This record gives sequence, C-alpha cells and structure tokens, in this order.
Amino acid sequence: MSDRPARQRLLVNLGSGPKGSTWLPTMFAEWRELRVDIDASVAPDIHADITDLSAIESGSADVVWSAHCLEHLYLYQVGKAIAEVHRILSDDGFFCMIVPDLQALAEYIASDRLHEVVYQSPAGPVVAHDIVFGFGPHLAQGRFAMAHNCGFTPTLLLQKLREAPFAEIVLRRRVNHELAGVACKRAAPGEAEREALLAALEL
Repeated sequence: MSDRPARQRLLVNLGSGPKGSTWLPTMFAEWRELRVDIDASVAPDIHADITDLSAIESGSADVVWSAHCLEHLYLYQVGKAIAEVHRILSDDGFFCMIVPDLQALAEYIASDRLHEVVYQSPAGPVVAHDIVFGFGPHLAQGRFAMAHNCGFTPTLLLQKLREAPFAEIVLRRRVNHELAGVACKRAAPGEAEREALLAALEL
C-alpha cells in the first residue's frame, strides 16, 4: 500500500473574477481552485484568455467551471475555448458551464421590454439589455471585456459542446434566464449516477 497522500482534486474556474466572488456548488468546498481570468486586476492564478490554456497541463483538471464567461467570446472563438477545456480535463473529468439563455429571454425582446429589470444581482438590477449585450454599469466604467460578443440557445450550445467531442452532455434551464450544461468526457454508467452528479452540482 502506498503512503502517498491522495491528490487533491482540481477545479479550474474560467472567468473567475476576484477571489471568493464565484458561487460554486458545495461539492467543491475541499477542492483546489485554479482561477483563470483575462482581467489582471482580479489577481487570477493564471492571467489568460480562455482560448489559450497552455499554462495548464493536459489531463490535469477534474472539473472546469465557467459561469457567465463563454458569452464574452466571439462565436468563432467558442470552439477553441471548449477544445482547450476538453484537453485539460482528465479522462473522468467534466465541464460545467452557465450562460444566458437567449431563447428564454426572447419574450422580453419580442414584447419591447429590453429595458425592463429581469432580476436583482449583487451588482444591482439586471435588465434584459444587460443579459444580451453585457452589464451596462460595468461597461460604463470602461470594463469592455465584460461585453457579450455572442449568445446561446440550447441547440447552439449543444452543437459547440459536441464538436469537442464530449461523450455525454446534459443541458438544463435555470432561474434568471440561465442555461446550464454539464459535459462529461466519459458517460455516466447509469441514470442514477448521472442524476446524483446533477444534484450535487445544484443545477
């Protein structure tokens, strides 16, 4: 029997923002978090564009987490970013992402309510225009990296994840017009295991 301690599992947080600002499911409480962000002012562990994760070793991450990050890329960049995620994940690893759900938001656009508040965030009220184009108060401060350069519906997100390719992909709608996805490099052995993982991820 080896006396070597078990390796601490690694979560790579893409577009992490300042330390401690990201909501993460409680299942990751004891995991090591590696924060990646393009904004050097938030003091990330790795200062990088998420289309280039070359600073992270292939197969070294157990989970990659991305909450409201992919929409800041242009659509042509999304495939490259997801390919990088796939590369750094271990064989049993999975990718969790949350993006704005533009299909769910379409009712605001169709009924001329782009100016209406959709929900309250810690940073203030979020109107439909913010969800489509980026949070207006941040952009007004000159934080142009916060602009949204693409958007997703379930079919488009599924298409981009399948290109990686991931063995199993599950999408779910969340409150506040969010679309969440879990993409696994290796399919779950059964429905019970899949549902247990989704429950633990609080998605």
